[in-house]
Formats: sequence, structure tokens, C-alpha cells
Amino acid sequence: MSEQEIFESVQEIFRTVFDDDSIVLTREMTADDIEDWDSLEQINLLVAIEKKFSVKFKLDDVKNLPNVGAMLDLVKRMVA
Repeated sequence: MSEQEIFESVQEIFRTVFDDDSIVLTREMTADDIEDWDSLEQINLLVAIEKKFSVKFKLDDVKNLPNVGAMLDLVKRMVA
């Protein structure tokens, strides 16, 4: 799966989880950039990404993700 395909899939997950089709992800985006992105939505995002890509995150891998770019890099490593 290409980096672009991963990006597009993750963007669609964000739009679904936050029920907002106007979300346009950037690698620099953080929870501060999306009004409803709290700890519960973080869990919902991670679970949706796990299901989409058939991966299982470890807490140590996701607890300190600084931005969407780091999340995308983690997914890319796991699906490679």
C-alpha cells in the first residue's frame, strides 16, 4: 500500500470519526487543530485505523504521537 493510499484512508477515517467531510489532513495537524479531538476520539481513531489496516497498536507506540504525520508513519511501518 502506498503512502498516498494510507493518507487517503486515514483522512477518510478522520472524516468519519469526527463526522466532518471538510477535514483535510496535514502531517503537521494535531489534536489542537480539530475541535472535538479529545482522548475518547483518539481511541476511536486508533481503533478505526487498526480495523482498516488489520494492525494492532501497542500503547507505547501511540501514547506520545506528536501529530498526524507521526501517526501516518507508524501505520506505514506496520503495513509494510
